[in-house]
Amino acid sequence: QAQFVESVGGLVQPGGSLRLSCAASGFIFGYYSMGWYRQTPGPERRFIARIGSTGTSRYYADSVDGRFTISRDNDKNTVDLQMDNLNPGDTGIYYCNRVTTKLPWGQGTQVTVSS
Repeated sequence: QAQFVESVGGLVQPGGSLRLSCAASGFIFGYYSMGWYRQTPGPERRFIARIGSTGTSRYYADSVDGRFTISRDNDKNTVDLQMDNLNPGDTGIYYCNRVTTKLPWGQGTQVTVSS
């Protein structure tokens, strides 16, 4: 059964950094582009970043471009999100999933940016 397990987030001060990791299982990880998504109060999960199946292509939402970096390790079936220069607008629950043909969402991880 396919699943995603996101690492623990946390409370970070504005301007700080945090690295999230997501472990995927139950499908051939290296075949799929992977993405990170953020949910703020409300049901919608908004796109944050995606990375191609081989890791050579990356794309970011305008709100995080230049501050966040997505990476992946196809040997470990993990996708990471390095978040720098965080601001309160980055607060939310972060999830990873395939870019296409979404699988059931994991539990997500809470990131709170506040002084």
